[in-house]
Amino acid sequence: MRQAGRYMPEYRALRAKHSLLELCRTPELATEVTLQPVHRIDVDAAILFSDLLLPLEPMGIGFDFVKGEGPAIDNPLRSEADLARVRRFEPRESLAHVLEAIRLVQTELGGRVPLIGFAGAPFTLASYAIEGGHSSNFAHTKALMYGSPKAWHAFCALIADLMGEYLVAQVEAGVNAVQVFDSWVGALNARDYREFILPHTRRIFERLAPLDVPTIHFGVGTGAILGEIAEAGGSVIGADWRTPLDEAWDRIGPGRAVQGNLDPTVLLGPVDRILSATDDVLARAGGRVGHIFNLGHGILPMTPVEHVQLVAQYVHQKTGR
Repeated sequence: MRQAGRYMPEYRALRAKHSLLELCRTPELATEVTLQPVHRIDVDAAILFSDLLLPLEPMGIGFDFVKGEGPAIDNPLRSEADLARVRRFEPRESLAHVLEAIRLVQTELGGRVPLIGFAGAPFTLASYAIEGGHSSNFAHTKALMYGSPKAWHAFCALIADLMGEYLVAQVEAGVNAVQVFDSWVGALNARDYREFILPHTRRIFERLAPLDVPTIHFGVGTGAILGEIAEAGGSVIGADWRTPLDEAWDRIGPGRAVQGNLDPTVLLGPVDRILSATDDVLARAGGRVGHIFNLGHGILPMTPVEHVQLVAQYVHQKTGR
């Protein structure tokens, strides 16, 4: 999960001066934000500060962030003709600022902890472009998916190619692992996921395979399709908080590491409840090799920094070998 954000006063101070896109597009600022949680929290890895929507702009899909509402696409894609106009681009040129931020972060880290890069998965990026922003039912997305399957598959194949190459470029720039986010894919059932998404997401992981870097595959609301998510790829499969960790691991199957999955809202509660919930996640992991303790989604803005620090320190104490 992205570690830096509005729960940190250091981040809020920067956001008072710069827009989110300015932070993402300015390597020095992105570096500063990436390092903020590393300095404050006992984390085992840094996560590059960026946004999964950045590749949309060089694809010809303009967007901005509306205060209080989140991302808004300038002209949502609503037809086969709209999908056909999307452009291919070279990530090393169009997203050079992201790659420069990676190089700066690694210089600052000096090997203290590894750095994780990331990109959006086909369904999530396609849905943002089609819906125009957040959605509760993904009606426009599914209408195109069901009604124009040939155009849909061509669009997702393009996204997969671009995101695969973007992640390869991040590895070349110096990240130690990469994460593929499919934040909205829980809107699909197993049958639709297998037909409309699995081949494209798999394409990303196949592009990364020759690089021999750890790959993390995460989605939200994916309890019913964790087996399919694992089939699509990833040496690590993320589980959100809705499915108990042991049940999620059973659905994912053997031979994969599992990341998760404390409910982020627990961090808003009292310390005894936080530690109890943390203990439950660790107990369900059962000491199995390959568990990466993490939240089941991102840190909420109103979360006390002290609670985040507490959990990180507590997990290290409980699992230290």
